[in-house]
Amino acid sequence: MDKRTYITILYDYYGELFKEHQRAYFEDYYFQNFSLGEISENYGVSRNAVHKTIKNIEQKLKFCEEKLKLYEKSLQLDDIIKEVKDANIKQKLELLR
Repeated sequence: MDKRTYITILYDYYGELFKEHQRAYFEDYYFQNFSLGEISENYGVSRNAVHKTIKNIEQKLKFCEEKLKLYEKSLQLDDIIKEVKDANIKQKLELLR
């Protein structure tokens, strides 16, 4: 999996931990494919401030996953669900997703 995909998946898990302006920069950069210059222009901040914020979020996302492992546990749960034959148990496990 490439870095960009991995970071956006982690953001799905941990994105709410960040302040609104941090999420806005991140989402514009990763989901809207805006350049750092476009984001800085839109929000009236320096390009460097946007770059630092995005890099900081990337580091914190990796740190959160390293400590909490929500994404890793989700993958493990998916594997378990695939192996379970009992429909009732499978349905209950899918509720944990």
